[in-house]
Parts: sequence; C-alpha cells; structure tokens
Amino acid sequence: MVTTLSQAFYNNYLGHAPGWYKKTIFAFLMINPILFLISPYMAGWLLIVEFIFTLALALKCYPLQPGGLLALEAVVIGMVSPEVVYHEVSGNLEVILLLVFMVAGIYFMKDLLLYVFTKILLNVRSKATLSLLFSLVSAVLSAFLDALTVTAVIISVAVGFYSVYHKVASGKHFGHDHDHGDDQLVQQDLKEDLEQFRAFLRSLLMHGAVGTALGGVCTQVGEPQNLLIADKLGWDFIQFFTVMAPITMPVLVAGLITCYILEKTKVFGYGSNIPDSVRQILSDFNAEESKKMHLQQKAKLIVQGCVAGILILSLAFHLAAVGLIGLMVIILQTSANGIIEEHQIGKAFEEALPFTALLVVFFAIVGVIHEQHLFSGIINAVLAMDESAQPSMFFIANGVLSMISDNVFVATVYIDEVKRVFDAGQISREHYEALAVAINTGTNLPSVATPNGQAAFLFLLTSAIAPLIRLSYGKMVIMAAPYTVVMGAVGLLMVNLTL
Repeated sequence: MVTTLSQAFYNNYLGHAPGWYKKTIFAFLMINPILFLISPYMAGWLLIVEFIFTLALALKCYPLQPGGLLALEAVVIGMVSPEVVYHEVSGNLEVILLLVFMVAGIYFMKDLLLYVFTKILLNVRSKATLSLLFSLVSAVLSAFLDALTVTAVIISVAVGFYSVYHKVASGKHFGHDHDHGDDQLVQQDLKEDLEQFRAFLRSLLMHGAVGTALGGVCTQVGEPQNLLIADKLGWDFIQFFTVMAPITMPVLVAGLITCYILEKTKVFGYGSNIPDSVRQILSDFNAEESKKMHLQQKAKLIVQGCVAGILILSLAFHLAAVGLIGLMVIILQTSANGIIEEHQIGKAFEEALPFTALLVVFFAIVGVIHEQHLFSGIINAVLAMDESAQPSMFFIANGVLSMISDNVFVATVYIDEVKRVFDAGQISREHYEALAVAINTGTNLPSVATPNGQAAFLFLLTSAIAPLIRLSYGKMVIMAAPYTVVMGAVGLLMVNLTL
C-alpha cells in the first residue's frame, strides 16, 4: 500500500523491477558523475560494465530504460556530446531501417510461415527428422528474413497447438473459450501426455531458435550486426555470404548434425516425441481449419509467396538498401491483401521498435567508447600479437562477451574500433576483412550459450509460450550447451584454418 508521494515515485521508477535492481541503477547514476571528475577514462569503463549489467539482467528490466538513463547521464556530464551520438546513429541508418521496415514487412508474411511450419509439424512423424527440418527451415528463413520474426512465427505455431490440445484435454471443444494457462481442468489420464507434449515443444522451439542463429550468421540481413559489418566493409548480399561461407557452412552442417544426434541420444532435455493422442487432436483441428479456408485466404497465401520470392531476389541482387526493400514488402503485402487501416499496419511495428530504440542507446554508448578511447589499448594489444593469431583472438573475445551481453552491442563496438585502426593505415584491407569475419562469427555463434546474447533467444524466454511449456532460463542454458560447444568449437577451428 502506497502511503506517501515518495513511495509512489519509487514504485513507478523502473516499474516492477526488483528493489535491489532499482537501487543498483540509482547507485550507478550517483557514482558516475563523481568518478568522471576524478578520471574520465575509469568512468567510461565503469559505464561499459554498468551497461553490460543492464543487458545481462534483461529479464529483470528491459535494458532500454536503465541503459537509456545511463546513456542520457553520459551526455549530460560530458562523456559524449549529442553531436557524436547523432553521428553514430546517422552512420548506422541502414541498420535502423532494417529493423524498422524489414521486421514489419515479414510480419505480413506470418500466415505463409505459419502454414509452412504447421504442415511440417503434422506431416513428419520421426522426431529426429522433424527437429532437423525445423532447424533447417528456421536457418534458411533467418538467412533471408529476420531471426526475431522467424522465432515469433515458431512461437505462434507452438502456442496455437498447445492451446488446442490443452482445451481438448480440459474437456472442451475447439470452438470453446478456454484459459490454457490453467491446468486444473485437465483430465487426470491426460496429464502425462500434456507433460510429454510440453517436453516435445520445448525441444522443438530450442532447435528452431538455434536454427535462426545458424542461418542468421550467414547473410547480410540475418542479424542487425551483420548489416552493420557489411556496411563498414562495403559488402553487398552476395559478397557477405561468400566471405562468411568458409566458416558458416561447416558450422551449419555441424549444427544440424548436433540436432539429429541430440534427438537420437535423448540427452540435454531433447528426444521427447509427440504423444499419439496429441497428434490426433492436432490433425483433427488442422483438418477442420482447412475446411474453413476460403478463397480470399488462399489468395493471401499466394500473394505472400510471390512477395517472398521478390524479397529474396531483391536482396540477392542488392536492388536497394535492405530497409527500403522491407518497406517495399510492406507496401506490396498490405495493398494486395487489403490491409489498409492505420491500426492494422501499426501492429507490425510493435516487435521491432523497442529493440530499435535500444540500438540507438547502443550507439550512444559506442560514442562514449570512441570519445574516451576506451578500447584503444585492448585493440592495440591484440593487434600487437602475431597476425595469424588475431582472428582467433577476436572470435574468442567476441564470443565470450556475447554470452553475457548482447551480440549486436559487442559487434558494434569491435567493428568500429577495427575500422578506426584500418582507416589509420595500421592494417591491410585483407586483414581488416579477416577480422570482420571473426567478429561476425564470434558474436553470432557462441552467443547461443545464454538468452542474453541472442535477441531471438531472449524473445523466446520472455514470450507467452515459455511458462506454458516450463522453459526457464536455466533450462535454456542447459539445452543450448551442446550447441554452444559444437558451434563455438567448429567456428573457432574454421577461423584458424581459413583466416
């Protein structure tokens, strides 16, 4: 019960975040100006640690608010100027346009993606084969689309099927209203099947999420940092894929093999099959829904398929900036499928804009790094090593940091610092490209270790499906562990052999 105005202010500050978290952020804000007066360099490094803290504890509070407060304070006390922040943002406009328009564009293709994943789920009976297909399709889609959107589609499929079975297991018909978060009405003889179905969905979702990482590392549009790196190097879609392929293709194969082995050996929480009773209920539901599909819905699927083809060709031939291609997708999809009301279109931007805002905060922190020359010593120390060892060191450093922080932030920091060294004439173009490849693969592959590193993993953990299928933070780390080892080891091996 709030009894004073000061309590009201405190309760509103960072919302439902734990009390210790609120006090920690407040302490950061108090310490930073004092330390900045003593040593701007030390204050800059403390700010980096504080910002990584907000990323690592994203489940306690979305990093935009606490990280944004830290970035605003850095501007106010003079760590970085507003002009430098604007320069960082304007220099990365293409990445921002990617997040704003491409993610929204793919939102209007969800019906087609749901259709594809549903057919795979119901028509493939072997769990190992099904997992392999889920991972592979997620990888292919994430190479051309956006990993967050692909993950959102997989989650939508899982929630849909879970709610249908939970409804029937609770003694209701498909058309009845039902709270699928409440297990009290589930029939006693079906509770064991429900637990097995949860384990089945957990493993399938994890395979799909890892698939988005396997595919996302391969292309210019797979992850936001890929586009940022491609922009710094001047690579188009085909060039990016080509220079990454000696590392990403072996890792893709190794990841798919790992997926198959995990299902066959049934370790690390994998291997659960869908119960026959569940499959029958889902098949009946799908048949009923297919009967209801009218010609307009079929026409929408055809349009979405055609636009998907246009999208892939546009990216492959680099017909325009990626974000503008995303805007084209929005225009084609909405005009052809009758989505012409403002609020209908607005929903498509809900997923991307919070992360877009966070990315701008990233750039403010990157501006601090540049202004205070925080990474110069580290980069120079690595560059002082034998040239052949440098790509491996960058891969490891980026990988470890991406496990506890956000991989987009880590990649942004490192590629900017390496570009600065290249612009100063300290390294050759060939070596610059090798380090860029190491940074891209280092931030994309080992980062699957925790939900902190990959936006798609964090999205899955904070989604509506996670509590329904009992997918916790610890469970995700355990289930991701074999993938982390294989993808990290194969990635590092190929960096050593090819760069």
